[in-house]
Amino acid sequence: MRILMITDVYFPRVNGVSTSIRSFRHELQALGHHVTLIAPAYANASNDEADIIRIPSRFVPRDPEDRMMRRHKIDQLIPRLRDAQFDIVHIHTPFIAHYAGLKLARELQLATVETYHTFFEEYLHHYVPLIPRMAMRFFARRFTTSQCNAVNQVIAPSRAMDSALKEYGVTTPITILPTGLEQSQFKLGDGARFRQQHGIAADQPVLLYVGRVAHEKNIDFLLHMFKSVLDSVPNALLLIVGEGPALGHIQALAARLELNDSMRFIGYLNRDSTLLDCYRAGDLFVFASRTETQGLVLLEALAQGTPVVSTEHMGTKDVLQNTQGTRVVEEDTAAFAQATVALLQDKQARLQLAQLAQADAARWSSHEMAERLLTLYRAVINAATEKRNEVQLATHANPDPH
Repeated sequence: MRILMITDVYFPRVNGVSTSIRSFRHELQALGHHVTLIAPAYANASNDEADIIRIPSRFVPRDPEDRMMRRHKIDQLIPRLRDAQFDIVHIHTPFIAHYAGLKLARELQLATVETYHTFFEEYLHHYVPLIPRMAMRFFARRFTTSQCNAVNQVIAPSRAMDSALKEYGVTTPITILPTGLEQSQFKLGDGARFRQQHGIAADQPVLLYVGRVAHEKNIDFLLHMFKSVLDSVPNALLLIVGEGPALGHIQALAARLELNDSMRFIGYLNRDSTLLDCYRAGDLFVFASRTETQGLVLLEALAQGTPVVSTEHMGTKDVLQNTQGTRVVEEDTAAFAQATVALLQDKQARLQLAQLAQADAARWSSHEMAERLLTLYRAVINAATEKRNEVQLATHANPDPH
């Protein structure tokens, strides 16, 4: 099968969407399928993967990490893409990629699948603060419904996202298909090496957050919670691993809470090496995001045997359900801190959770998820072909008299 994917974000831009796309691409390619990806060009992109078409792009206001592709440059690809004889178009983001992807599908006469990766209802107001939150929520729902109803098939990464889309009024068929973990993510990192490189004592209690440093990730809550943890475990260290538009805000909050001596801000790490070491260096992974459509970092932590303490919102419910290497807590500073302290002070309990964590992660194989995606592609292609044939038969049976 020849698959054309299009997205507004991809590596070197690090986030869950980039990770999901790469995971599915690698697995589909390993299964013998051809996957071409259209993505923005970044100033610092180098050593790119094969079959990626980079589109000239410009900066996005209020979001220096992202780029906006130049639409006409995508349109110019149509003759080249027509010659490639693709079977389906898979859209991954709702901006330029969505509308360009729909046009490509029309021109190439292909069916469209779109993955709804981001819960925009709780996202947009952070980036357009001058517009009232309720107005942005209304806009996000209308915007989402319109886009989802314009494609042949929608993919939701979690049950919570599936429910939200149906509540909005999306009538396009929706399939729940999360992103799995690639086999490389199960290769155990070297936590001792990471601690040594960063001057962290072998016996110092370490809490870890990995992900975008963005407002919707609820990192403020983690800092307030950590302030309470220090009352009982004064030598604890909190690592914030990642970058993003809220970094300055989080650093300022850390200063106001007098946490600077107990925190480290670490930028992006290589997913296949230093990030694995980082996960292994943590005693606990802490997470409180309210907007995850899945929560891949939870799976990555579990795969490294790092116990998770987390709230349960949106897509994280699917990851945390029936897990044994986690502690699920309510979004309450005292309750979260209490659960965290209890584990930090009980090494045996942490070791037991660490062993169970890897078994939890093993259930999320990216190979299996790619097989399910292929089955979905085939069903969508067949349905679109049948519909097109029915239209052609009806046209021939009832020719236009004019």
